[in-house]
Amino acid sequence: MKLATLKDGSRDGQLLVVARDLKTAAIADGIAPTLQRALDDWNFIQPQLEELYNRLNAGRAAYSFEFDPKNCMAPLPRAYQWADGSSYVNHVELVRKARNAEMPDSFWHDPLMYQGGSDDFIGPCDDIVAGSEEWGIDFESEIAIVTGDVPMGVKVQHARDHILLLMLVNDVSLRNLIPAELAKGFGFFQSKPASSFSPVAVTPDELGDAWKDGKVNLALRSSVNGMLVGQPNAGVDMVFSFPQLITHLCKTRNAKAGTIIGSGTVSNKDASKGYSCIAEKRALEMIALGEPVTPYMKFGDSIKIEMLDKNGKSIFGAIDQSVVEPDW
Repeated sequence: MKLATLKDGSRDGQLLVVARDLKTAAIADGIAPTLQRALDDWNFIQPQLEELYNRLNAGRAAYSFEFDPKNCMAPLPRAYQWADGSSYVNHVELVRKARNAEMPDSFWHDPLMYQGGSDDFIGPCDDIVAGSEEWGIDFESEIAIVTGDVPMGVKVQHARDHILLLMLVNDVSLRNLIPAELAKGFGFFQSKPASSFSPVAVTPDELGDAWKDGKVNLALRSSVNGMLVGQPNAGVDMVFSFPQLITHLCKTRNAKAGTIIGSGTVSNKDASKGYSCIAEKRALEMIALGEPVTPYMKFGDSIKIEMLDKNGKSIFGAIDQSVVEPDW
């Protein structure tokens, strides 16, 4: 099943059910007004949404219309919690190596995770507004899950049962603001503006056999200004699976329905697969050349993030954004 949120002038938009081919959609307000409302009572509401989804795919849904990602908010325009991990330790290792910093051995068996801002996500085709190019504007292509209610202390073998939806993420980062923030020893804040998400969130069954062991075994494609710069396989070199990330998050707390957990920047050890953020490309250049060459994003630059199935069809729709100056 594929779900989206239509812009309607409100904070949380209207819940849409979207056809598998992403061509048509139907408003689901007769079942649940918003995605968060559906997640709050998933066991009751999910079968009703699934029935509408089946009718839509069969061309029998009343009042269906053409689906346009430009009219979408993030599937969850705001969420109770957004926790981003760093499952692809290769990415962390490269970035640290570029600045001659040793990586603690614990990073290989204890996930990194931070809590980001979740009150104001960006729509999949909305502009990335940045105050200055000097801030080091970067994209980060990731995958995220949305959970139902998860109890504190959940075991890994049970955590997968709490994964309700998956999405793509652009975890926008302002690289030149990060060093000073981390030096304070209190984590990211100004350096992590609002993230954006794919047009649709999908249930795990939509991935077929690509969804295995709590990982998505497909290439995540990133294109800057129309040029493909990376297509690493998200199931390769993922040290911590999504169930492991859930277990890490819930070691000392419950997670409520609508919690979003990110994978971190998708990265493969095979450098021929390209990169999912400019910082990793610059790290490789620093290691090889002694200095970074690739610039961060400028005003007018675009980023497109998408995942295709084995038949070349888009699964989540594309995050397709431009970087712009603020109008204030």
